[in-house]
Amino acid sequence: MEPIKKIRLSDRVIDAVKQMISEDGFKPGDKFYSENELTRKLEVSRSSIREAVRILEATGYVSVKHGKGIFIADSIHHELEAFQDWLRTNEESILDHFDVRLIIDPKAAAHSAERADKNDIDKLEAACSEFEASINEGSTSSLIKYDEKFHTLLAKSTKSRTLYFIMRTMTKSLPEGWISSLHVPGRIEKTVSEHKAILEAIKAGDAEKAEKAMLMHLNNAVKDIKESMNSN
Repeated sequence: MEPIKKIRLSDRVIDAVKQMISEDGFKPGDKFYSENELTRKLEVSRSSIREAVRILEATGYVSVKHGKGIFIADSIHHELEAFQDWLRTNEESILDHFDVRLIIDPKAAAHSAERADKNDIDKLEAACSEFEASINEGSTSSLIKYDEKFHTLLAKSTKSRTLYFIMRTMTKSLPEGWISSLHVPGRIEKTVSEHKAILEAIKAGDAEKAEKAMLMHLNNAVKDIKESMNSN
């Protein structure tokens, strides 16, 4: 397996891990390489490996057993069924993720409306465009990347180092929220319009509207995730 650090990570890490599963002779139920081993073999950051593993777990390729490691899934389910099982298994951590973001993100949007400069707004617009363009690529990992980028740039535009650090840490270490929301059918298209509404409020300098738009965005995501959890 060749190092992939020079290749677009959001598009290739997951494919590289799938290739390793096939080429290295792993069978259902086998213990897979650890995150440290994958980091060394693929020469990418541990956060990139962690996010790839979480996406593969959500789509039914592997299972992560805390304290034991990563295992090849016993059987391959339909992707949506596997995702719904993953949601139920990780319900507590996913909802906890959004509880925290409901505290942080709406106020960040309000501060952004008050403090963002033209350069900040240009970057947010670019992130929105990149997210929308990625829909046609059919790569959920790219969509997750640009969704995380939008929220991180928004936090940075508040000029608060603390807000920016918190959001950057969440995107790198706690990706479950983005993974869960962007695998729910229909959520990607809703995210496009919701991000645009947040951005328009920021561009208008309307702090109250920006806060409400962000609150609606997150509550809608939680609603859709819960509905998917309860699907048969």
